[in-house]
Amino acid sequence: MLPNLSSVHPDAKIGKNVTVSPFVTIEKDVVIGDNTLIYPNVVIMNGARIGSNCRIFPGAVIAAVPQDLKFKGEETTAEIGDGTTVRECATVNRGTAAKGKTVVGNNCLLMAYSHTAHDCVLGNNVILGNATQLAGEVEADDYAILSGGALVHQFTRIGMHTMIQGGSRVNKDIPPYVIIGREPISYSGINVVGLKRRNFDNERISTIQEIYRILYQSGLNFKEALKQIDETVPNSAEKEAIVAFIVNSQRGIVRGYFG
Repeated sequence: MLPNLSSVHPDAKIGKNVTVSPFVTIEKDVVIGDNTLIYPNVVIMNGARIGSNCRIFPGAVIAAVPQDLKFKGEETTAEIGDGTTVRECATVNRGTAAKGKTVVGNNCLLMAYSHTAHDCVLGNNVILGNATQLAGEVEADDYAILSGGALVHQFTRIGMHTMIQGGSRVNKDIPPYVIIGREPISYSGINVVGLKRRNFDNERISTIQEIYRILYQSGLNFKEALKQIDETVPNSAEKEAIVAFIVNSQRGIVRGYFG
């Protein structure tokens, strides 16, 4: 039998039934959960915390030091949840002193050549399309989908159940449940197909549509629109999530399309 030409530090914590293919490098301060599959030519560096039942494809690099000139060598982590797949040549950098960790949730899909920079926080079931690039401290909530080649400015927040068109340059916060596209990016409707796939009923979808009709199509400014939403739309979890997102937005939310 040919030798396994991987390099695994003896102090790395490797779970049960983990497959480590040839030409893999695993450094000392690494934890990998059970039943994870690591394909050839993967590099897993100090600070990596990888869950169970993950798949890491060839050429991926997990927990490299941040591409941030403020980084001074502090001990930080890159944490990947259970069931997540990291495809070919994707990169997930460690955190910095800002948050101390980069987090990718459960059941995510980071497609080939995607980049998740320092201190990003991705929820569960997030998809990054091929070559999508997240700058530092981006947040993407559960079920957010960023299609191929999207570029996301640092500190941007992306709400849950959103769909972002491939090639988009995202420099504003993206509120929950919407589709974003065009150039410059703008609101393009709500993510009806995605919501139905996740068992949102017609009543919940109608509530979301009414909120965004007021927000983007009533002619009101955002402050006036929020007041009308508060007064006219029945309370629901969806209303609460949208309003809280807008009120707490630091970069301002994406604008509507008037072309």
